[in-house]
Formats: sequence, C-alpha cells, structure tokens
Amino acid sequence: MRIESVESFLIREAYVVRITTDTGITGIGQTACWGYPEAVGEVIARFRPWLIGQDPLRIEHIQQFLYRMAPFRGSVLSGAVAAVDIALWDLKGKHFDAPVWELLGGKVRDTIRLHLLMGGADPEDGRKRAAEARDEGFTAVKLDPLPDNFHSMTHSRLISDTRDMVAAVREGAGLDVDVILEIHRKLTPMVSIALAEALVEFHPMFYEDPIQIDSVISQGEIAGRTTIPVANGERMHTIWEFRELLTHGGPQYVRPDVGLAGGLTQCKKIAAIAESFHSAVVTHNYLGPILTAASVHLDTSIPNFLTQEYAMSDEAEHNQIYRTVLKREGGYIPVPETPGLGVVLDEELLKSAQHEPRDLPAVNPLRTDGSVAYAV
Repeated sequence: MRIESVESFLIREAYVVRITTDTGITGIGQTACWGYPEAVGEVIARFRPWLIGQDPLRIEHIQQFLYRMAPFRGSVLSGAVAAVDIALWDLKGKHFDAPVWELLGGKVRDTIRLHLLMGGADPEDGRKRAAEARDEGFTAVKLDPLPDNFHSMTHSRLISDTRDMVAAVREGAGLDVDVILEIHRKLTPMVSIALAEALVEFHPMFYEDPIQIDSVISQGEIAGRTTIPVANGERMHTIWEFRELLTHGGPQYVRPDVGLAGGLTQCKKIAAIAESFHSAVVTHNYLGPILTAASVHLDTSIPNFLTQEYAMSDEAEHNQIYRTVLKREGGYIPVPETPGLGVVLDEELLKSAQHEPRDLPAVNPLRTDGSVAYAV
C-alpha cells in the first residue's frame, strides 16, 4: 500500500488535508495553526512530492522525515506535520479496521469528560451561562474572565472587575462544576500573579496561559508563584518545548493541541513526559470536529487525561461538512468504536466550501494610547 494523492482544502478558516492510498483508503487531518492556514497548505505542497509513494503505515518515520526535511522550525511547520500525522492515523485505523485509540495502546476510559467553552458579556450573563451548562450536564466550564479594555484599566479595576465575573460564574456553576479561567496570554507576570491571588477563594480548576508564550522559562516560573494550578501549552509545538516547560517549574496541567504539536504521534509523547511530572493533560481544541475527534482518541488512550475542551460550534450547521460519529451526551462523549477517527468529509458540501480567513488585525488589540497590547 502506497500514498497515491495528497489533497488540500481550505474550508472556512480551516486547513484540511486528505491522503488517499492506491488501495482507495483515505485519511483526513487538520492543522490548528489557525492564524496561517494558507501557509500550512504551502508547506504540505512541498511535502507532497516526497509523500507520494510512501508507505502510509510508517507514521513515525514519515513524521521524522517531514520535520527534519529542512533546517527550519515553528508552528506553521509543526501544524503541517500535525495535519499529515492525524490523516495517517485515520488512514491506518481504517486499514486495520480499528479505532485510532486502539492503535495508540487501547482505551483506559469509556467516556471523555468535556469542559464547555462559554462566553459571558458581564457577571450576570456569566452566571446564567454557567447555570445553563450545569443543567446541560457539563461538569466543567471555561471562560476568559477579563473585562473588555482590560489592557487600559488600572491595576485595581482590572482585578475588581475580573473578580466580580469569576464570583458570578462560580455562583451559577455551583460546587459540582469546575471553573477554568482562560487568560489568553494577556497579562504581564506580576499582574497575573496579583490577579491569581484575588481569585483563589473561588477554587478554579486551573489558571490558563496567564502570560505571553515568548519565554518557556517565564511560563514555568509562574506556576511556582501562585497557589492556583496553572496550565500552559496550546501554542507550543514540540516535545522539547513541553519538556523544558515542565523542567522549569510547571505547570500542573499541559495543554497540547493535536493539530499543532505534531499530531497524535507527538502528543502521545508529550502526555508521557507530562505523566512523569505528575502533570495532567487537558487537550486544547476548539477548531471543529476533526480535531475534536483526534483529541478524543488521544484522551482515550492516556492515563493522565483530565478533561477535553469542547465548543458547541462543533454542532453548528456550518460544521455539517464534517460527518462525525462522535455524539455528545450531556457533558461527555462516549468513546467511539468506528475505525479510524470517525470523521469524513461530506462530498456534496465540500463542493461549495468557501475559504473564510480570519481578520488577523482584529485579533490584535491596541491600548488606548495606541500601543500594541498582548494578543490572544
């Protein structure tokens, strides 16, 4: 069996690759490098001549070759490698008539716990949404609690308004729903520590990405300076970065994204490194059913999984192009038994799929004085 074709698709804001063998088996994968999906497509175009004719079952070999093909590194390259890797695991599962988790070592759980990505315009809205998530069956919710224009607020106003939001969400969620605080890399180290101290009383499950990702060492140090558990990793893309993060003091939770950190092959290794530090894995995910499915298969096969990020947009009409066997039941997804990932592209909807790239300047905020604030 050999790889016969490597197809690229830009579907809304996503880049998807489909690999087909000379026996007719296909596999699909997606990148989580959402800022530059077109660039990922160009990298895979450079991969394509070498991939054609390769044995698709040699996943580790293929990944090593693609990653080392040229002396360059970064999220675009790792995002491209990840997309190919996920597609190959999907293909391999279909070849052996087994779900991907079976090939990753077998399942260690029967259901995957989810935490819901919820918004909240103000404390009252946050309280309402948390209560609705609880009633829907979720046992964990996640939100960005920082107020609008936080980057131009006084220190005391930022802490006070954030505290009001977290207090409201905790009240709506109750004590049987974990609350996760996503800071989106928006704060400086000292502000993030001061804010964490003000939120301890609400017992958040963890405090995620409080500072920018520029320094692995700085991220690790934050975990040792607050009593709230810290999570990092959604923008990291190699096992070496995760190793250095954990070696330098933290965090208690790692957040690899299978669509960015080298796919299932590398994320399985990242989970093992984290396990050696007694760190739990909370897979990052919000970009659609392909990456949700890939994450679920990883979660199923590792002992230190805690909860899976989940966006209700997976169930939206625009994602019907991805036909998935995964079916959420309240705040959980039962482990799928279908061979491969359990997701295929709807061929009819694919014909009319449009590329709708994100407006990146809109992602990057400015302070009231015109300077650049930290981006999401």
